[in-house]
Amino acid sequence: MPVEEGTAAPDFSLLSDSGETVTLSSLKGKPVVLYFYPRDDTPGCTTQACGIRDAWGEFERTGAVVLGVSPDDEASHVKFKQKFDLPFTLLADPDHATADDYGVWVEKSMYGKTYMGVERSTFVIGADGTLAKVMRKVKPDTHADDVLAALAATEA
Repeated sequence: MPVEEGTAAPDFSLLSDSGETVTLSSLKGKPVVLYFYPRDDTPGCTTQACGIRDAWGEFERTGAVVLGVSPDDEASHVKFKQKFDLPFTLLADPDHATADDYGVWVEKSMYGKTYMGVERSTFVIGADGTLAKVMRKVKPDTHADDVLAALAATEA
C-alpha cells in the first residue's frame, strides 16, 4: 500500500555507509529527505546524488537530514560516496523491506523483460515524523531543485 502525504512515515532501521544503524524515529525533530534510488554508480543515480552534493549548502540551510537508500550493500555505498565526494548518508536496504514499506519496490520493465526494482522516489518527512511531500518517479537532473522547493514549501 503506497504511503500518503499527511500520514506517519514508516519507521526503519538500516545500516549506513559508516556501519552505523540509522533509525527514522531517532531523527524526530528534524526534517528528513529520504530518497530511494536503484543502484550505486549508475548514470541516473550518479546525476541524482551529485545534484544533491552540488546544492549541499542549500540543503544544510534547511536543517534537513538527507538519506539515500538503495538495495546496494554498505561496501558499495562507501565506494560510491568516496568516488563522488557525497556529503550525506547512504543506507543499505538489501532485502528491500524499507522500499516495500514506502511502496517503491515495484515491477519494472526494460528491453521487454519485467523485473522487480526500486522506483526512483523521494519522501520529505517533517520534523514531526509525518510525510510532508511524496515525490514519485523523480527525474535525476532536476531532483535536487525539486526537493529544495518541497522543503521550502514545508517550512512555509
